Amino acid sequence: MTAPLLEVKDLVKHYTLPRERLLAAPPVVQALRGVSFTLQAGRSLGVVGESGSGKSTLARQVMALEAPSSGQVVFDGQDLNALDAAALRRARAGFQMVFQDPFGSLDPRQAVGRIVAEPLVAQGGTDRAEQRSRAQAMLDAVGLRASDVDKYPHEFSGGQRQRIAIARALVTHPKLIVADEPVSALDVSVQAQVLNLMQDLQDRLGVTYLFISHDLAVVDLVCDEVIVLYQGRAVEQGSPDRLFSAAAHPYTRALMAAVPRLQPGRRRVPLAPVPPLPPLPAGATGAGCAFAPRCRHRQPDCLSRQPLLRPVGDGLAHQAACHQAEAVLAEAVASESS
Repeated sequence: MTAPLLEVKDLVKHYTLPRERLLAAPPVVQALRGVSFTLQAGRSLGVVGESGSGKSTLARQVMALEAPSSGQVVFDGQDLNALDAAALRRARAGFQMVFQDPFGSLDPRQAVGRIVAEPLVAQGGTDRAEQRSRAQAMLDAVGLRASDVDKYPHEFSGGQRQRIAIARALVTHPKLIVADEPVSALDVSVQAQVLNLMQDLQDRLGVTYLFISHDLAVVDLVCDEVIVLYQGRAVEQGSPDRLFSAAAHPYTRALMAAVPRLQPGRRRVPLAPVPPLPPLPAGATGAGCAFAPRCRHRQPDCLSRQPLLRPVGDGLAHQAACHQAEAVLAEAVASESS
């Protein structure tokens, strides 16, 4: 098996907030708490979770926009945080980002050709004629016209602006694109067009995607594998088919239950109340599962012992960080078959 294109090793990121009082210790937000995964070239990995789970923080760490508190991000054999500024600038040609807001991520004062060629300008080594030529080629690749290089962002729709953002990400011929909620600001019909474009570009150019999203349907369509984050930890990992049909972590099942479904004539069944928290066992520290206060499957050891990702079901491809994963999985299978 070839070495992965991207390897994230035990990534931790803490943010220190301003003091609330003069003599008080500054509060610390633990955005990532030891996230690890690998991504092979030409594949797509989806990262899902609710707001505050650490998705966008993970994207910034992979893009080397921030230094981690600990851990490593290894891209194409290089530890990005061990590189000096010049080496990191050269390495950035291999990984680019598509941002969430197609209206805010494009400079309204710049022509589209200048916007798309911006990564080439930052890398150096190309003149204006080559930059314009490559910008035109990328616009054509994403379904726009080469003549659009002289227009400005306000002359385009939201979907077209996101195509411009994708063209900018592709202009350096990167191996990896980090897409942070790339279609969440678009209409549903436009979302489908942009997602189809991204899949087509992957087939034609062999691009690898790290796809950040809260939309499970989008991830199911685009990604080969999925990681579920909760409060900065990876709680489940596997293929979309496996996770979305037989989730083994209660949080993943809660995410899926929150997705609206059109079922005429069927009343919404209220969720069962979560039982009161049992007392901690003697000698326990309280450093248990973060999801335990919301989980109806919890047991005493869930409050005292932090669960780690481990294989569940058949083989190693499906992993969950849950002490009760087998019981949750059995319930999921039973509900799917009923």
